[in-house]
Amino acid sequence: MKEASCEAFVSDCHVRAAVELINHTWDPVVVSALRMGPTRRSVLLDRIAGASDKVLTESLRRLASRGLVAKTPRDSGRDAAVYELTALGTSFASGPLAHLAEWAAENQVELSMGS
Repeated sequence: MKEASCEAFVSDCHVRAAVELINHTWDPVVVSALRMGPTRRSVLLDRIAGASDKVLTESLRRLASRGLVAKTPRDSGRDAAVYELTALGTSFASGPLAHLAEWAAENQVELSMGS
């Protein structure tokens, strides 16, 4: 880890850049939902309970702009495009995001006490 080159509150800190990937409530949820493989938007919307159409669209755009998600057009039609994790998205989903979810599950009781 390169902690020596990254002060805790420096604006270009690597930790800050990583935290921005989970800063939006739905982005990590969308990444997790895409771990199952390439998926149409309508399927994602059904799979992610509580996410509105607008929220999903914004999340997919944000994740695509960061290089975590790719949109592949298919045939014609409103819901023809397929979304999938890029190699970067897969490494994020399988690495840091998976570890964060595991940590949250292991500490669920303590975390819920703060609510």
